[in-house]
Amino acid sequence: MPPMLKSLRTLFGPRQSGPAPAIPAGQRVYAVGDVHGRLDLFDVLIAAIEADDAARGRADTTIVLLGDLVDRGPDSAGVIRTARALQLRRTVRILLGNHEEMFLDALESEEVLRHFLRYGGRETALSYPIEPAAYHRAELDEALGLIRAAVPREDIDFIRTFEDQVRIGDYLFVHAGVRPGVPLEEQRVEDLRWIREPFLSHRESLGPLVVHGHTIFERVDFADNRIGIDTGAYRTGRLTALGLEGTKRWLIEAVEDEKGVLSATQRSAA
Repeated sequence: MPPMLKSLRTLFGPRQSGPAPAIPAGQRVYAVGDVHGRLDLFDVLIAAIEADDAARGRADTTIVLLGDLVDRGPDSAGVIRTARALQLRRTVRILLGNHEEMFLDALESEEVLRHFLRYGGRETALSYPIEPAAYHRAELDEALGLIRAAVPREDIDFIRTFEDQVRIGDYLFVHAGVRPGVPLEEQRVEDLRWIREPFLSHRESLGPLVVHGHTIFERVDFADNRIGIDTGAYRTGRLTALGLEGTKRWLIEAVEDEKGVLSATQRSAA
């Protein structure tokens, strides 16, 4: 797709050839993109979501975290702790991203740990009570021992409760995407957590409208069959949530400006 057309599609949203996708009456949903250890942005975004939810009046509200809470950013441990506390007081459904998958597998395998540490796992490890000097002089097997000792069992058990997909009304929430042509009930978890192509370039209907993270877009990417809301929090300082109620859509973002000041913004996504 030519860059200009893609920009226009992103700006004005998808073209609808039939009834607009909808959330069931009486429900409201907020989908949150990849947090990647940015607890500061996550705190700001959740506060903005809760204020927005209260202002819109009573509804059966669900917050869906699209996965990749951990890695790359500075406080993955804090994000996990905050998400767990949030789930105790609100309806929160959390998807298992590829980085949570690597985190869990790295605790069991030095080979996976080596890969995990190269792709943001170092930051996750050091967000737990591990002495940096001890970590940096450790051999791989020693690093595994340090991480196993530092990560609380409650964090591991919590991450293992994360889901692979969430369906609400005409929307399907997944971490990475789906494989076109495969029924939803037959999708492989590998694709749900890792896929990019042929999902991103597919232009035909996928059944429900798919809301996903995993692939970073400069701005929320609206297509006819999917909405990508990973705006690269760890890299761009922008964490995005998509609000849904009936056929309405809106965006809430936590943003860090060039001076390091955090704020929340909201705009329509119609």
